[in-house]
Amino acid sequence: MTSTVAGATGTSFSVWAWRVAFVAACALQLYGVYAPGEPGPGIPIPGIDKVAHFALFAAVGFTGLKVGVPARWLLAVLVVNAVGSEFIQHYLLPHRDGDLYDALADLLGVAAGAWGGFRAVRTGTTGLT
Repeated sequence: MTSTVAGATGTSFSVWAWRVAFVAACALQLYGVYAPGEPGPGIPIPGIDKVAHFALFAAVGFTGLKVGVPARWLLAVLVVNAVGSEFIQHYLLPHRDGDLYDALADLLGVAAGAWGGFRAVRTGTTGLT
């Protein structure tokens, strides 16, 4: 038995695996940008938080497109969240600071996730090979 996830044919298991990956990516991304305290371990590598911002938004963009979330809505919500989360961090969350460079990393992550997701959907692959 096969079913489709955004143009790619796979088993029911792979369809559900992609859906679980999307939900997990959303949960991690929301925790990463809205946790009241500083999320994650304090890794003393300069700029590592920018890499995390990029990866979190790219993962949601990629997996969302892969499971068939309409691109217009997914990408609009991610862009609004990228910018809005920095305002919320700055003005509403204690122990967090809004950062223009975090927002830039978020937006670059959205772009990378969209590129990979569109490519994966178009070619019928995972986009990881």
